[in-house]
Amino acid sequence: MSKSNATLLTSAAFGVLALSLLSGAANAQEASETAVQTNDSDVQEVVVRGFRKSMGAARQAKKTANITSETIVAEDMAKFPDLNLAESLQRLPGVAINREGGEGRRVSLRGLGPDFTRVQLNGMEVLGNVDSPMDSRGQTSRDRAFDFNLFASDLFKKVEVRKSFSAEQDEGGMAGTVGLYTAKPFDYGTGFKGAASFQGGTNSATKDFQPRSAAQFSYNWDNKFGALISVAYGKRDTEEQGYNTYGAATIKAPANNVTNLSAADQAKAMNGELIFQRGNRLSVWGSEQERLGITSAFQWRPVENLTLTLDALYGKFTNNRSENHLATRASLGSSSILGVATPHSGNQIAPAPSLNSIRYDQYNSVNYVDAAYTVFATETRRQEAENTFNQVVLTGQWQVSDQLTIDGHIGKETSDYDLPISDKFYTEAFGGIITEYWGTSDAHNTYKWDTADANNYRAHEIDFSATYQTTELENAELNATFAQNEYLTYKGGVSYRSFSNTGSQYTNDDVKKTEWEKGTWGTGPDDKVNAYAIVFDKHDDQDWIIVDWDKALGHYGITRTVALQKPSNYTVKEDTTAAYGQMDWNGDVLGKHMRGNVGVRAYETELTSDGFMSVKPSASLPAVVTAVQVQKKYSGFLPSFNAVLELSDSFQIRTAVSQNLNRPGLTAYAMQGSVSEENGYVKVSAGNPNLDPYTSDEFDLSGEWYFGRVGMLTAGVFHKKINGFVVTRMERNVSYASTGLPENLVAGVVGSTTVNEYSRPINLNDVKLSGLELNAQTDFFFLPAPFDNFGAIANMTFVKSEVNKTDTPLTGMSDVNHNLTIYYETSTWGARISENFRSDYTIDGGGFNSTTYVDAAAFWQVTPRIRLTVDGVNLTDEREEQVNSFYNGFGQQGAKRLWNTTTSGKTVFVGVSMTF
Repeated sequence: MSKSNATLLTSAAFGVLALSLLSGAANAQEASETAVQTNDSDVQEVVVRGFRKSMGAARQAKKTANITSETIVAEDMAKFPDLNLAESLQRLPGVAINREGGEGRRVSLRGLGPDFTRVQLNGMEVLGNVDSPMDSRGQTSRDRAFDFNLFASDLFKKVEVRKSFSAEQDEGGMAGTVGLYTAKPFDYGTGFKGAASFQGGTNSATKDFQPRSAAQFSYNWDNKFGALISVAYGKRDTEEQGYNTYGAATIKAPANNVTNLSAADQAKAMNGELIFQRGNRLSVWGSEQERLGITSAFQWRPVENLTLTLDALYGKFTNNRSENHLATRASLGSSSILGVATPHSGNQIAPAPSLNSIRYDQYNSVNYVDAAYTVFATETRRQEAENTFNQVVLTGQWQVSDQLTIDGHIGKETSDYDLPISDKFYTEAFGGIITEYWGTSDAHNTYKWDTADANNYRAHEIDFSATYQTTELENAELNATFAQNEYLTYKGGVSYRSFSNTGSQYTNDDVKKTEWEKGTWGTGPDDKVNAYAIVFDKHDDQDWIIVDWDKALGHYGITRTVALQKPSNYTVKEDTTAAYGQMDWNGDVLGKHMRGNVGVRAYETELTSDGFMSVKPSASLPAVVTAVQVQKKYSGFLPSFNAVLELSDSFQIRTAVSQNLNRPGLTAYAMQGSVSEENGYVKVSAGNPNLDPYTSDEFDLSGEWYFGRVGMLTAGVFHKKINGFVVTRMERNVSYASTGLPENLVAGVVGSTTVNEYSRPINLNDVKLSGLELNAQTDFFFLPAPFDNFGAIANMTFVKSEVNKTDTPLTGMSDVNHNLTIYYETSTWGARISENFRSDYTIDGGGFNSTTYVDAAAFWQVTPRIRLTVDGVNLTDEREEQVNSFYNGFGQQGAKRLWNTTTSGKTVFVGVSMTF
């Protein structure tokens, strides 16, 4: 579905829904008044269950909050409304997600990317990096974002999205804060309660069996002591496949390569005016995933006014991945672009490579080529990834008196991401190809040689690598709340937060490459691949040769070894102390009820960045790796104001004004880079631990109308003015002291030395971000039976940004997001279908085209305690289309080329859930 059609569809649906709300409002009010006038003996209890129950609870939480927020509530124990937390969050206004293997992974909020969305678990910030299988989507990246596919949704009872800031919240999370809450034993009645669910499913791409199970058991001893434990386990295979490119570049083609082209095309090719892809690949990313999550909660109320809660959570996500490509590849020299190949090691290996015909667009970007011969490569990649998460937090609440309450928590969490094996085996081949691009959405290759014949390949290169990351967080918080009277409440508190992220990479590249490059291509006994070749047949378009890793390493007698790469080994540590004061009020103004809060938060952060610099003292001496540490301290104040004016019982106006901050990305802070000096010319390239945090001025205004059991119609605008976005910039002739690096890394280079070239991240950009959020939900209670069991939820978000000082767009921002859910629910059965649309957005080096995902769910309540379920994810097998942008060197900027296009299949689960 195109962006315009999808937007039009949901706009129309939103309009119809809004009209339905308006037409039904009078009926809702009349029904309410009638209920009030009815005698008690005539009243029939209306019990709201299921999806409606969770909608009603979420609506009530939104209505009564003093800040701008959204909430999702599980209808019952272990009954979260979606299989994945991110997929639930995407249904909320202002929220967008990205997906891996068809499953939600990370959250963007109000146009700002995942690094700007803080995620908290049971009151503590949570960071868990699962990583992407694709380099172009940030494989092995180190950042502040949370991956929601780490945990099954069954473990959680409530998710809250706080969009406006108040002083009692931790600073940071400029886009907003997502709060995750696991269940507690005091949430349920006294005695025993339990629930269990079992699901089995499959995916249309992998056709594997995917088991999912969850269980939760709780016992409450008269609200004096309670214990709860929940376990969720799942196993699934994923597969993303499609067409993939990399390395767009211009090249001056040798004359003998272009003799078949027209004179005009020959001139363009020989002058280096045409843009070719270094690689045009058929690609398949496979993954075997296993997920285990365990939560436990113990609550103790030794006296009536004191409650202690101990939460512990363990998560483990293992991901054995395969990555296979058949590509044209510039592996034999700088002139080896598509259709332009050079002989290997000076030996003639094939007839002279040549281009038979080409076509190109207005940017001189080649979108069709018929090449008689070119260089091919296959890449067989294997990875073993494991993420382990642990959190323990002790929370206490002491009702000292009717007026004074003291609460707080202390906790620690660790997240370890280990990628001990990430290896690549490259083979080479030669042959002809026809490549044709269809815009930025798809492409197709036709091969003029047998890609599934092992005799056409030779071994080229083996690369070994390993990556390890550890994130640790220690947090302590103490708060006091004093209710002076029913109108005024004073709050204050202090907190301490210690965050650290450390990581290291190990590599051993080009194993055996030197030996294989000796002699004539394909004639030596060691470069043949027949002994360990496998025909790979999982791509829909073509089969090709990959390698059996165990056989290949055994064939060559290779023992896998890797060595630490010190320049990529760095640690970022932040210690933050903070304090706040806040006043909440609740009273009447000019005859209307008004509530809200006003406050200020103070913070001080000490940053320590440890890493390694590659130091080259002169052109004649090799580089030396030197350990470096840089420290920085910064502080500030963040005021906030939130108010809700209740014009009636059903309509209210909400406003918020505040300042907030966001700390820069870890790679920008990283103390890694190089220092060199040659004939008095000094060059420095490094991360920048002296970066300031981004700061923002924020404003929210919304109107909210509530009616019926679950009905709601809201509209709101928001604006953020953000200062200090980071960009990489090269400056000339600055003092060495301004780099913050230690003196004499290169002998004689001291603070007063002039640095001729200094490349680093700096706080440069200012961004203005504005948006409109529309949200509507209702039962169709005004329709005759049985149609009154229908209901709908719809929301739309429009975002616009202005970036000052550079033309760089705001990454991760979709200017349009919308969602539509239609549901039908009775006490015994129900079903719903949901559509989610996200418009184009940019990332570093490119971006993603718009997507529309469709999911569905249904249930049948066989007995009060047994429910059968069906869940469908990505039912249309939506295509993810990733494009990159480039500047071709001839005054034409803004061109786009296909980068990745993949599909991941649709997934269906059937299951049963039981309560005890």
